[in-house]
Amino acid sequence: MHKSIRIGYALWATILLNAATLMAQTPAPFKPTHDEIIARYKHAAKMDSLTKNAVFGDQVVPHWNDDEQSFWYAHMLPDGTSEYLLVDVKTGRKRPLANGEEIAAAAQQEQSRQLSSRARGGIVDFRGERISPDKQWEAYIEEGNLFAKQRSNGEVIQFTSDGTKETPYGAMAWSPDSKYLAGYFIHPVQDSLVHYVLSAVPETTRGQLVSRPYKQPGDPFTTYELFLFPLDKRAAINVDAETIDFPNAAPQLRWRDGDARYFTYEKFDRGHQRFRVIEVDAQTGATRNVVDEQTKTFIYHDRQYTHYPTGSNLLIRSSEKDGWRHLYLVDLVSGTEKPITTGEWVVRDVVDVDAEKKQIWFTAGGVIAGEDPYHIHYYRIGFDGKDLTALTPDQGNHSVVFSPGKSYYIDTYSTVNKLPVTKLYRGRDGKEIAVLEEAMLSDSYLQSGVTPPEVFVAKGRDGVTDIWGIVSKPSNYDPARKYPVLENIYAGPHDSFVPKSFVPYSEMQSLAELGFIVVMIDGMGTTNRSKAFHDVCWQNIADAGFPDRMLWIKALAEQCPFVDTTRVGLYGTSAGGQNTVSALMFQPQFYKAGVAACGCYDNRVDKQWWNEQWMGYPVGPHYEAQSSATVANARKLSGNLLLIVGEADTNVPPESSYRVADALIKAGKTFDFLSVPGMGHSDGGPFGRMKKRDFFVKHLLGVDPPDWNAGELPYNPDTGRERWSFQ
Repeated sequence: MHKSIRIGYALWATILLNAATLMAQTPAPFKPTHDEIIARYKHAAKMDSLTKNAVFGDQVVPHWNDDEQSFWYAHMLPDGTSEYLLVDVKTGRKRPLANGEEIAAAAQQEQSRQLSSRARGGIVDFRGERISPDKQWEAYIEEGNLFAKQRSNGEVIQFTSDGTKETPYGAMAWSPDSKYLAGYFIHPVQDSLVHYVLSAVPETTRGQLVSRPYKQPGDPFTTYELFLFPLDKRAAINVDAETIDFPNAAPQLRWRDGDARYFTYEKFDRGHQRFRVIEVDAQTGATRNVVDEQTKTFIYHDRQYTHYPTGSNLLIRSSEKDGWRHLYLVDLVSGTEKPITTGEWVVRDVVDVDAEKKQIWFTAGGVIAGEDPYHIHYYRIGFDGKDLTALTPDQGNHSVVFSPGKSYYIDTYSTVNKLPVTKLYRGRDGKEIAVLEEAMLSDSYLQSGVTPPEVFVAKGRDGVTDIWGIVSKPSNYDPARKYPVLENIYAGPHDSFVPKSFVPYSEMQSLAELGFIVVMIDGMGTTNRSKAFHDVCWQNIADAGFPDRMLWIKALAEQCPFVDTTRVGLYGTSAGGQNTVSALMFQPQFYKAGVAACGCYDNRVDKQWWNEQWMGYPVGPHYEAQSSATVANARKLSGNLLLIVGEADTNVPPESSYRVADALIKAGKTFDFLSVPGMGHSDGGPFGRMKKRDFFVKHLLGVDPPDWNAGELPYNPDTGRERWSFQ
C-alpha cells in the first residue's frame, strides 16, 4: 500500500511538472490595461495615417494611338506629381512626353474614339425600327394595340383589339424578311412599397416618410405572352409557349441567320432551376427547346453567359452542368452542344468573342495546379475548344487591358502581399515585350512596421477541399501572448470576397493594431469554385460556411500559438450582418461577440432577386426557419451583439433590423442597438466603426474603451475616420 502511494505521488509530481512546463510554453492571453488600450487606439490612428497613399506605380492606364503602335500613360511619383510616358509597343521602350502640347494632342486623339451609349428601361413599344426591313410597312402601338400601315397606299392592318394602356402589346420586332412582327401581350405589375422615416432632416420638425417600390420574395412579376403577327394572315397567332413571368423584362427575340422562319428567345424559370433557349416556328407558332438545362439546386442567373456570334446560327453559353463553370458551343439549328472548355477549374468571365476568327478571350481560376484557385488568369481559345493559350503566365491575380484591336495587351498582377507588376505583351502569341512598372511602397509605410496580410489555407468540412483566407496581426504583436480573433465576414453566395490583389493596409489591419488577430475567409456556399462548393448555400443561407470557417480558425491556431480560439468575434455588413447574427444564434459555442450592420436577417423581407436565387421559389417554411427575426431563433442567441442600421437604407429595408430587435426583446435577450439617422446601407459610417472597435475591446479584450465624452481621446465625426492628435 505504501509503495502504491509513493508511486501515486511520483506520478502526480510528474504530471504537475509537465503541466507547469506546458503553462510556461503556452502564451498567456493578451489583456491590456485601460491605459494600454488608449495607447493602442493612438497607435492604430498613427498607422492609419502613415499608410495612406502607400503604393506607387501600381497601375498603367493606357491611352492608345490609332495605329496601336504606341500608347501613353500617367505615372504617379512618390512626391505626388505625375510624369507622362510614351511607350513604343514593338520595343517596349518608354520616353517622357516632351511637353504639354504633345500630351494634349495625345489626349485629344484618344477622346475622339470615345463612344457613348444610353440604356433603355421599362416597357418599350418596339425593339429596333418601327419601319420594316424592306421599308414597305410601318408598325405602331395605339391605345395598347398593334397596327401596321403600308407606306405606299396607307392601308392599315389592326392585329389586336384587346390591348389597353394598362395592359398593352409591346417589345415588338420585325423579322429580317419583313413577313412577321413578333412581340408580347404585357400585363404589368406595380411593386408594393417599402417605407422609411428620415428622422433628422434639417429645417423640419417632423419625420419625413420616404416610400419606394421594392420587390420581395414571392411578389408577382410583370408577365409576357408571346405572339406572332404574320402580315399575310393579318391576325395574331398565340405562340405555343408558357407565359413568361420571370424576370421582369421581355426576352429578346433573335431570328435565325439565313432563314427568317425561325427565331429563339431565352427563358429562365422562376426559382432558378431551369434555363431554356426556345425556338419558335413563325409559320405555325410551334416551339422546341434548343437548350434545356435543369438542376435540383440553382442555376446562377447573373452568371449565365450567352453570346450569339454575328453571322452564324451559333450560341456560346456558360454552364455548370459538369460541376464546374465552363463554356459550350450550341448549334441552334441542330440543337447539338459541345464543350469549349473543360477541366476542374472555373471560367470566371468572357472578355471578348471574335466571330470571324472564331476565338474567345476569357478569364479563369484554378487552371494552374498549386496556385490560389481564386487568382484570375487570362486565356484565349477557339470555338472548337482547341489552341488554348495562356496569356498571363506569372503567378498572381491578373487584370488585363487589351489594345482596341487586341494586337497588344497590358497585364498588371499581384497577390495580397506581393506588390503589383505591370507588363506589356504581344497579342497574337502572348510574348512578353517589356516590364512597364514595378510598384513601390512609400517610405512612411516601410517605416511604420505594418505588413500586408498573410495567406492561410486549411481543409474544409469535407477534409479535402482547400479553404482560403487572409490574416492580419498587430504590427507589434508579442508571440508570448494569445490574441482574440475577429472575423471580417461576408458569405453572400453571389461571389467570393477575400482580397486577392495587393492590400497594403485596410480596416482589418487597423483593428488588428488594437490587439486582435483579424481574418477573412471564403467558406463553402460562396462562388468561384466548383458547383458542389457553391451548392452548400442552397436553401441554407444560415450555414454561411461556418463549419469551414471554424475549422480554418482552429487550424490557424494550431500553427500560430498566439491565436486565441476561446475569444472569437465577427463583424459584417448586409449579408455579412446576417452572417454575424446567424453565428451568435447557431454557432454560439465558437463565436462570442458580433457587430452586425444593415443585415438581411429575414430572407422574406430582403430583395427578391437575391433571395429567391439562393432560397428558391415558392417561398416556403425554410425561409422562416433560417430567419434571425423569429422568436424561436432569437432564443438561441448567446454572446454579445451590437446591431447597427442606417435609417435610410435603400438596399435592405431597415425593418429587417428592427424585426430582429423585436424578436430578441420578446425572447428576453439583451443586446446593443445603434440606428444612425440619415445613414444608408453601410457599416454605420465613422461613428458605427468607432462603436464596433469599442464593442470588441470591451467584450473580447475585457477592458473599457476610451471615454469619448470625457475627452480621453478626441473624436471628429466629420473626418470620415478616427483621428487623434499626437503632440
